This record gives sequence, structure tokens and C-alpha cells, in this order.
Amino acid sequence: MILSDADILGRLADGDLVVEPLADVDQQVQPASVDLRLGERFLEFRRTNIPCIHPTEADEVGEYVSETTVPEGEEFILHPGDFVLGTTIERVEIPPDLLATVQGRSSLGRLAIVIHATAGIVDPGYHGQITLELSNLGTAPVALTPGMRVSQLIFTELTSPADRPYGSERGSKYQNQEGPQASRIGSDSEFDGADETGSDTDDGGSR
Repeated sequence: MILSDADILGRLADGDLVVEPLADVDQQVQPASVDLRLGERFLEFRRTNIPCIHPTEADEVGEYVSETTVPEGEEFILHPGDFVLGTTIERVEIPPDLLATVQGRSSLGRLAIVIHATAGIVDPGYHGQITLELSNLGTAPVALTPGMRVSQLIFTELTSPADRPYGSERGSKYQNQEGPQASRIGSDSEFDGADETGSDTDDGGSR
């Protein structure tokens, strides 16, 4: 069952579902979703001298990215073919009985802007900001302004609460993340022999 606006507002009031800060509840809470705003921090891959990235070395990907913070009132230009990691302003806390799905706003989709490549799931139990995988699939540069509504979060109620939600007990890599976070796939159990309970279903989610 997907939560309606009344359900969302009720869960937010109860405090078990957290989406904060909500700058304008009337504007951001849609009939069956919550609009999230674009943060000011971006991770960009350097355009030259990048070797092949192997999953076993992906935790070192930070060597090949640079972080940009967009000053207040300025824009981030996403050029055709570009891929960058952004972040939401809002921090979320998803209770064990809900699954959240990150979707792009159709107004941006009509400008050929995609806000997630594959990581559209925010797991039950996830806490933190959501990393956005921003791509421009069009032929013209698009200006993105921090603070603009860039994505929406849809909440689905599970048939029962998750027994093992996302978090420290699972060794989840992105719990309590702040700002855009590069891939940590190199710490997956199939690559480094880590505890097989580690989870990496994302975005942010879990992301």
C-alpha cells in the first residue's frame, strides 16, 4: 500500500517517519509523495587520467572525484552526457515497516535530467541524506539550483516490519551519510570477505 498525503502527514506527526527540514509542507507534501530539494554539494569525476575502476578498488574512487559546493544564489550547470553525484537537503529516517522509492520530478525529466541511475530504493531503517545520481541525457546544458525541488519520495507500507532493517547491525555502508557519497562497493563481502550480512541496496538509500 502506497501512503497518501494524509498517511504521510500522520506518520511525520507521529515521528516514526522523518523528512527534515521541510521548508514548505503544503508545497512539498504531494498527494502520494514528498518532494525533496537539491543540496549544494556535488561530486564530479575528473575528465582525464582516470584508469578503469574495478569494484575491488571502488573505495578508492575518491581519488578520481572532486567536490564542488555551489554558493548560495548560484547554479550548477549539468552538461549533456555528464554524470555527477548530488544530495538532498532533507535528511530522512525510514521506519522498519516502510520502503521508500526515489523518483525524479517529471518537470526535470522533460528537460532530460535523470536523478538516479539504478539506486531508487531507500531501505527500511535507513537514516541520512539521499545521494542523487544526476545525469543529463539531453543535448543542451541544464542549470540546477540548490534548493529546487528535484526528486520525490514515495512510501510503500510493508506487509510486516523488516526483521533486519538497514543499519549498523547489518554493516550497512551508507547509514547516516551526509552529502553525496562515492561508491563503497569494494567493501562488499564478495570482494573483500566482509560479513555477508552487509547490505548495499540503495540510495541513498540505502545507497
